[in-house]
Amino acid sequence: MLAQQRTVMAARTRPALARAMSLRPARAPIAVKAMMPGTPASGLNPELRATIDKVIQNNKVVLFMKGTKQFPMCGFSNSVVQILTAFNVPFQDVNILEDDRLRSGMKEYSQWPTFPQVYINGEFVGGADIMIQMYQSGELAELFERELNS
Repeated sequence: MLAQQRTVMAARTRPALARAMSLRPARAPIAVKAMMPGTPASGLNPELRATIDKVIQNNKVVLFMKGTKQFPMCGFSNSVVQILTAFNVPFQDVNILEDDRLRSGMKEYSQWPTFPQVYINGEFVGGADIMIQMYQSGELAELFERELNS
């Protein structure tokens, strides 16, 4: 019963989140492909690892997702965008659909098989299921308070 109430509550707040998203200035997604020299199509090579490290180190919150924050191409990615937007957290989005090397390399880098993938202050937090669970429990608000305001 409680889970159904949470689902109904989340569904009711989505239009407000969508409106809030449209009012925030857009920040261009990082084009990781353009930052990398030509590399083989499989595995996580040193250049790709260095590029991913740089993106994660240079941004407090990074969302590796399908699509962009302005145009998510997956329901799970959209859910995480809405959660981050609800907290008014500035975040860098990286579209993993633009480069198959990035897509496969991120799975190896994080040891996490699915997308989206969220990093906060250089640490891998998880995917949509974990972000939703942390949002619902209040743990995510505590994490943002602790990590982003320090």
